[in-house]
Amino acid sequence: MTDENNKQPENEVTDAAKAEEAETKPVETMAEAVAEEHLETEAEALIGTIEETRFGRMKYISIKSEMEKSYLDYAMSVIVSRALPDVRDGLKPVHRRILYSMHKSGINHKSGYKKSARIVGDVLGKYHPHGDSSVYMAMVRLAQDFSMRYELIDGQGNFGSVDGDSPAAMRYTEARMAKISQELLVDIDKNTVPFIDNFDGSLQEPSVLPAKLPNLLLMGAEGIAVGMATKIPPHNLVEVCNAITAMIVSGESARPEGNTFSLPDRGASKKGDNVADEIKTMHAQIDVLLTTDPKELAGNFQTDTTIDNIMEHINGPDFPTGGIIYDFNAIKEGYKTGKGRVVIRAKAAIEETKKGGFQIIVTELPYQVNKARLLQKIAQLARDKKVNGIRDLNDDSDRNGMQVTIDLKRDARPKVVLNKLFKYSELQTSFSMNMVALTSEGTPQLLNIRQILMEYIAHRQLIVVRRSQQELIQARDRAHILEGLLIALGNLDDVVAIIRKSPDTDAAREALMKKFGLSHIQATAILDMQLKRLAALERKKIEEEYAEVKKTLETLITLLSEPAHILAVIKDETAELITLYGDERRTKLIKGKVGEFSEEDLVPNEEAVITLTETGYIKRLNPAAFRTQSRGGKGSIGVKMKAEDMVSTLLTINTHDNLLVFTNQGRVFKLRGYEIPESSRQAKGTAMVNLINLQHDERVQSILVVDPEKDAEKFICLATEKGLIKKTAVKLYDNIRQNGIIAITLNDSDILVHGRLTSGEDEIMMITHEGKSIRFSETEVKSSNRDTKGVKGITLKKEDYVVGFEVLSASEDLLKSATERQLLLITKNGMGKRTNLDQYPVQKRSGMGVKVAEITKKTGKVASARKVIAADHKEVVITTKEGQTIKLPLTKKSIPILTRPTQGVILMRLKKTDEVVAVALTFKKVEGDDED
Repeated sequence: MTDENNKQPENEVTDAAKAEEAETKPVETMAEAVAEEHLETEAEALIGTIEETRFGRMKYISIKSEMEKSYLDYAMSVIVSRALPDVRDGLKPVHRRILYSMHKSGINHKSGYKKSARIVGDVLGKYHPHGDSSVYMAMVRLAQDFSMRYELIDGQGNFGSVDGDSPAAMRYTEARMAKISQELLVDIDKNTVPFIDNFDGSLQEPSVLPAKLPNLLLMGAEGIAVGMATKIPPHNLVEVCNAITAMIVSGESARPEGNTFSLPDRGASKKGDNVADEIKTMHAQIDVLLTTDPKELAGNFQTDTTIDNIMEHINGPDFPTGGIIYDFNAIKEGYKTGKGRVVIRAKAAIEETKKGGFQIIVTELPYQVNKARLLQKIAQLARDKKVNGIRDLNDDSDRNGMQVTIDLKRDARPKVVLNKLFKYSELQTSFSMNMVALTSEGTPQLLNIRQILMEYIAHRQLIVVRRSQQELIQARDRAHILEGLLIALGNLDDVVAIIRKSPDTDAAREALMKKFGLSHIQATAILDMQLKRLAALERKKIEEEYAEVKKTLETLITLLSEPAHILAVIKDETAELITLYGDERRTKLIKGKVGEFSEEDLVPNEEAVITLTETGYIKRLNPAAFRTQSRGGKGSIGVKMKAEDMVSTLLTINTHDNLLVFTNQGRVFKLRGYEIPESSRQAKGTAMVNLINLQHDERVQSILVVDPEKDAEKFICLATEKGLIKKTAVKLYDNIRQNGIIAITLNDSDILVHGRLTSGEDEIMMITHEGKSIRFSETEVKSSNRDTKGVKGITLKKEDYVVGFEVLSASEDLLKSATERQLLLITKNGMGKRTNLDQYPVQKRSGMGVKVAEITKKTGKVASARKVIAADHKEVVITTKEGQTIKLPLTKKSIPILTRPTQGVILMRLKKTDEVVAVALTFKKVEGDDED
């Protein structure tokens, strides 16, 4: 026998297996299984059948299928109609219905307050068939300044508090829409959004609002649906609007491929005198624009703006309760993926009391933290000795602001106590971003911040198009009537004769239509026209109105003809929002993680003095390290140096300033003030080569403080020792590599002396070692690229060279007289003076200049020349090559104001081997400082 003959049929094997299994089962189990199988068979047979019963006709359905269908319907209802906001207007249905109902009832920011119960009743009866409590609590949240970054409802009465107090009953409170809410509803009556039937089909309600306001990001959202949830943080209006503007500026809106949209050309009719043809062509254009799909007119918006570009404007969430958020990278990840976690800390400060103890003062809480529960938690932590050192706890909040005061024991370590409170209480929380919203197609989707803004811009494009189409219809209809009136006024006698001969109104209408080719609407308007409008003045008004309407038509046609024009309107409207509602950011951003701070975050932005020696050692000093002395003093040791070293540069800065470091070889590097290590007065400092990548024989020659935002439109003027001057735009120094870039191309044996910021309209002064000075207009120096040489600023004698370079600001002339500005001159031998700047005449560039002082062996050559302003500058700090430093007040007693040809007075008595090498100025911080 073959294997095939030995093979049993499959059904026989299965039956045998079943029989064997049946033998092992108890008899009762087998009976139950048979009965269950029989019932299932009978039930399946009944599905779809209809049976007459005493309750009526009954149809058998599958409970499994019905549960699946019903639960899916319920889930979609919750997702679409309750829990998730629309990405376009940022509102859930209940919020949208509240605002629309108040709009229809005229309860706006200009009206009086209305009882909340009335508002809730209108919403329930007309649009929202759910519980009154849900509507009232939704409205309450829109009125809470601790829940909403910008309140949409202006509430009067008890609407709850940050302590978790419940709002008063709706019969007691009153409300109206806040002013900013009008930006969500503006143009809703211009056919801008689709309307749908309400729950009973008796009214219409908008499915989305026009929303000029980018509401989803401004107000945030939170909701739990079925199988999904959303949690979107609030943001700052100025930042969001700036991001939208940036996207529009870098983007474009193109019509779909294969688009055949085109307007009839009016060029030929404009050149001719045939007004009728021009009007006909205009109406043809209007017909095309009104019959074209708004999406086609708006086009598909595309932009190269990345999330990194967006985050240049949007720094992170901005919570209504303020606080401090951490970790820029985590925020960035949330913006890129739609999911992320933001750590929020309360704003807390440690202050010393009058009795010598310490307090922790909390003035801002993390978002959604209940203050009353927080206080209970802190008290519990103190009782359980989980946090030691707390003596007392008080809530000192009042109408002026929130304040929680935590008094500490004398032996407590304030920073340790605060850190434990951050760890164990809600003084530190986290906000888990989950940016889910309904898209324009009505589908729930996890969106990143770029997608949210793109959806908003696309929505606004459609709104502007639909609004313009509606305005076009209204203007066209009005123009049509005015055209008929003008025809009648032009043929007044014939019109009057026809009307007089006609037996009734209908006959007169028909006769006018036949005689002048008028439409039914035009003929009716003529018949309805009052006799007083036949006066010449009234006729002129009609002509002026027609000209205005025609101008409106042309404007709207131009707007709708190009998607770029629509984007320009959105950009202008967004800028208007900033003007009307923009405010300062409330939540501070720390770029590092909690416990990990960027150096900028750790270093306070405070005044400092930078000293640089000839051999390239730099350090940062506290200005308090220098004490003010009288003229002629010996000074104090400010810099510890090797015997052959000496100070070359001394500069007053702020620690967060951007420093452009120029070298003698014409290269420029970038440093932050805090990157220069802070040292004591006696310390030698840090070698410059450890901070920037200097080449062999390269040394730092000049340090310039530049603010990349405030100084973006300014220039940097560079002067060389050989008298050349060069001007370059600040923006050309934006991207400075770690290895530096070329700032100026130098001739052989020439070096860079100094750099100054200029406006483009200033005056320039160059002062030389031999005591010469020239003053000329900056406009004589053309702006050039970084790698150019520049032009001659002053003509020098053979052994002379430039030691001073100053800019006289054009704006200063408007604020200060010439006698309030002086040139401070310090010579090598410690002599000096001030001279009014009006004694230095404006000359042409490249001359030899005029004398600045009587230079003799006693005075020594010029060491430094600096512009000073009596109202701004406070003191001068002079440093010698042997490390002696003196600080002198800028008063007539210490440094007198003398004429140009004089020698000056002794400011600092020096040894024969010593000489002045560096001079710096300090500024007045408070009013009341002594001047002259």
